[in-house]
Amino acid sequence: MPKSKAGAIILVITVAVFVTLQAKRQAERTLGLPTIIPQPAEIEHQHGTFELGPQCGIFCETQTFAATLLVERLRTVTGYAVPLSPVSSNEQGRGTILLTTRGMDPALGSEGYELVVAPDHICIAANGPAGLLYGSESLLELLPPQVFGQHTAGSRAWSVPCVRIRDQPRLTWRGFMLDVSRHFFSTAEIKKLLDEMALHKLNIFHWHLTDDQGWRLEIKKYPELTKVGAWRKRIGFNLDAKSSTAYDAQGRYGGFYSQADIREIVAYAHARNITIVPEIDVPGHSSAALAAYPQFSCSGGPYTTDMSEAVSAGVFCPGNDETFKFLDDVLAEVMELFPGPFVHIGGDEVPKQNWRKCPRCQTRIRQEGLKDEHELQHYFFHRLEQFIDAHGKRAVGWSEIGSGTLAQGTVLMDWIGGGVEAARTGHDVVMSPEEFCYLDFYQSQDRNAEPPAAGAYLPLEKVYSFEPVPAQLDSAHQKLILGAQANLWTEYIPSMSRVEYMTFPRLCALAEVVWSPKHSRNWDDFSRRLEVQKARLDQLGIQYRH
Repeated sequence: MPKSKAGAIILVITVAVFVTLQAKRQAERTLGLPTIIPQPAEIEHQHGTFELGPQCGIFCETQTFAATLLVERLRTVTGYAVPLSPVSSNEQGRGTILLTTRGMDPALGSEGYELVVAPDHICIAANGPAGLLYGSESLLELLPPQVFGQHTAGSRAWSVPCVRIRDQPRLTWRGFMLDVSRHFFSTAEIKKLLDEMALHKLNIFHWHLTDDQGWRLEIKKYPELTKVGAWRKRIGFNLDAKSSTAYDAQGRYGGFYSQADIREIVAYAHARNITIVPEIDVPGHSSAALAAYPQFSCSGGPYTTDMSEAVSAGVFCPGNDETFKFLDDVLAEVMELFPGPFVHIGGDEVPKQNWRKCPRCQTRIRQEGLKDEHELQHYFFHRLEQFIDAHGKRAVGWSEIGSGTLAQGTVLMDWIGGGVEAARTGHDVVMSPEEFCYLDFYQSQDRNAEPPAAGAYLPLEKVYSFEPVPAQLDSAHQKLILGAQANLWTEYIPSMSRVEYMTFPRLCALAEVVWSPKHSRNWDDFSRRLEVQKARLDQLGIQYRH
């Protein structure tokens, strides 16, 4: 066959396939197939639609954030009154939305829900506030994307496809970590991020509050931590100084959260079923703390938050008993501020050269019968574990803590390995391997087309391919995998718009990995739903990567 004719045939076939796919997608849109992210565990499509009109009201047994969310969203975009009323059988009528906890199946747990959309009513049922919230988020995603807008959308039709959904999460730890030490983000920005997490049914906000470049949490007993440790001379990391607005009146870069700010943010997160896990990163990554209190280092300093000028990276001295009193005091205030069950104390990337030269550290090694500085690190971590456990909390640490003996309640967060081994020895594990979960990595192999990022490449499809439960574990030990989380380190991320650009839509993919059943994961279907999710992100003003 002549090449020209063969090429023409191939072109015709290609065009035909393209047209067919476009027609299929248009048909799916016309049929109103649900585009919920993360994908529900069970969803049954029904005939018909629920038409949300001026008569719509919301009924709820008790005032919950879920009901408030629906009322505020629907009032804002429809212009309808949408009254919120207590449940009363003689008041409910056609066109209403009911939120209830009556007669629910305990097997759905605290976060599961059932959502029934019929032509004349909608019912969201759950065992408690968390399930009602997630059912409400799913209901909003059944509406046109304009429901997430900030203004009345005019006289458009607000149709909801009739469905029956029974849904609950696959994993209990569905997390996102934000590093606010390298770059500071305001209380309002953190709240916006919490809203974005709740939309995606994420329930753990891991807050990396301290590191070499900044200490971000007010500690009443040690005010110099924020007076000194929260600020540096310049933005750093070779970034344009104008790319951030986090400067004080003296032109210093940084900031911190007061204890009042923390309580406000904790309450805001709690309403959205988000537990905040604070991280105080020790014994390494501590230059900011030691710039304020150098007496707790081996050498006495000096240290600085401008790391380019630092004598050495900050590491606490485990040979000094006063170091542990200082950290116990800090952790006591941290645990009072954060009511959740977990406190993250880091434990990663600890340089030990100072300890080798420190007489007090060498004395500690001999007194405790330790072999070397490696075991000294585990001694350090174990003392903090004991203090945290005594206060009814659980310590969390990065992969490096797994090379020693962990306390019974300690959780290992696997970023470079150790998760399988920790689970096999009976410890709970959160999977967060950098090859799948580090959102500070580039999103394209064409780095000139992207803003500055960390060195590796992590495309959306690879995030979606992540399987957090290791296949090499038997079923009993697989149950110790609490879940997974995405991490965003902010060396190159000086603004919330850049946070969102690096986070979305990759966090959409991770949300489906940790919520939806493994067998339901389908890249093509996720891609279809993601196109609608992007329209929602547009309405919410989220600066995602297109």
